[in-house]
Amino acid sequence: MITSNSINDWFVHNFGTITIEQVKSWFIYNPDEKLLFNTGLFLGLFLVFYFVYAFLRKTFYLRLTYVILFSLFFYYKSSGIYFLLLLLSSVVDYGLSQIIYREKKDNVKKIYLVISVILNLGLLGYFKYMNFMIVTYNDMFKGNFELHNIFLPVGISFYTFQSMSYIIEIYREEIKPTKNYIEYLFFVSFFPQLVAGPIVRAKDFLPQIYQKLNLTKEDVNNALFLIIGGLIKKTVISNYISVNFVDRVFDTPMTYTAFENLMASYGYAIQIYCDFSGYSDMAIGIALLLGFKLPVNFRTPYKSTSITDFWRRWHISLSTWLKDFLYISIGGNRQGSFAGFLFPSLFFFGLLLWGMSNINTSIIPVIIAISSILLFCLTFLLSKKKNQTTVTNFNLFTTMLLGGLWHGAGAQFIVWGALHGLALAVHKIFLEFFPSKKEGKSSGLWTFFSIVITFHFVVFCWIFFRARDFDTALQVINNIGQLTFEPEQWKVILSGYKNVFLLMLFGYVWHFLPEVITNKMKFVFDKTPLLLKAVILGFVYWIVYATAVAGSQPFIYFQF
Repeated sequence: MITSNSINDWFVHNFGTITIEQVKSWFIYNPDEKLLFNTGLFLGLFLVFYFVYAFLRKTFYLRLTYVILFSLFFYYKSSGIYFLLLLLSSVVDYGLSQIIYREKKDNVKKIYLVISVILNLGLLGYFKYMNFMIVTYNDMFKGNFELHNIFLPVGISFYTFQSMSYIIEIYREEIKPTKNYIEYLFFVSFFPQLVAGPIVRAKDFLPQIYQKLNLTKEDVNNALFLIIGGLIKKTVISNYISVNFVDRVFDTPMTYTAFENLMASYGYAIQIYCDFSGYSDMAIGIALLLGFKLPVNFRTPYKSTSITDFWRRWHISLSTWLKDFLYISIGGNRQGSFAGFLFPSLFFFGLLLWGMSNINTSIIPVIIAISSILLFCLTFLLSKKKNQTTVTNFNLFTTMLLGGLWHGAGAQFIVWGALHGLALAVHKIFLEFFPSKKEGKSSGLWTFFSIVITFHFVVFCWIFFRARDFDTALQVINNIGQLTFEPEQWKVILSGYKNVFLLMLFGYVWHFLPEVITNKMKFVFDKTPLLLKAVILGFVYWIVYATAVAGSQPFIYFQF
């Protein structure tokens, strides 16, 4: 017979005795214990929050204010006192948006827009790129400026881009501003997507604020399915692969074999997908439970048949934002601009300097630099529409360079963006010569090889993305280049990391499952009784707790 004492004994046995200090820690910022979706603390707090939220569902401003307060608390638990930075940024942007909307003169409106962009990018630049600029200056001009002790607020890039989209859409007269600051702050601070996306567009999200909350059975099913899947991706697959294999190899690649470096590269590809898409799934699911629909952020990206297709499937909210607010702003495929030509020119000049500086050690860097420049030039020189293609490719390359820099302040991120920009330009000229190879027009065999080639190019680029610096990335690539066929050695490695490789295999199989199978899984889940779904969710959280390694691992994109 189950009694209150037996329940208490079970709870104490599994979770320990709760003390006053422990309760205080739930509400006080601790940089080592951020409030993550995949923690028991978040589950407990969210259940309490949701219970009250259900009673406020028929109110409007009271419900918005309640969510805002929880969102600010959520961000406080992630970044401490820097939640005030979010408030400061929102006050300034809201005020400027009101001025822009009321202003009749286009030139004056543009001035206020520029002020807003400068302030937003200035804050982002200080916290994210100040030390990178100091290091770059010291290296180039032999300076001796000291690095600043700067804390990087979690997700600052995400809410900065979201706030900028709001003002730009008002400037373009695509939307009207919110009726008051509360509604705007709700949009900017909405906690499910606050720290790692998806990046929500104002014109898509704001209309939902004014709609009557209508949580259907289908919404609940979708939400729970996404949350359960996201938890498994993040905690069971991504965390385990990261801590037990990928991090070790990328931290000291020279102490591992070529085969281990290769497998770590494949491991990171599935790790970052499960980590980021898992977070997005949970964010979308939690938002659904609150009555809001966020945009899909991933569509099985490793099934892509080209690099262009990849960017239609990977981090869709960012790629869409970059296209609409950066690529189009600098000219798109219509016209060139100073910025559009400046950044690729600076990159290739820097690449050439890098090659020349290493010429005494190896001729390979010079060959890479010259080949890259020639390849990029050929993408528009061989085109039938040279002028338009030149403009398009330079603007596209600029977009990907800045997209790489958005992800992190380091040469390895810039190279990552440049590789994708170059690949996009090459793919465009390829389609110009072989229009029959466009998606949907190719044979099954060509599609298969296209997926394999695209996947391996993406994995190669992930090496730069994951490595702590550019030199480490080159070490990993050099090690992989020395791979030889040694089946006995491979067998020993596969046996030693058996659990890691099984989880990698599970992750890839899950990712490449035909859509018809995933739809059937979703159909079966939808037919499951709600109580059983709740039990499944609780069981998954128990697995999360039981398989936790070295504490909860932060989401990779928190650093961006």
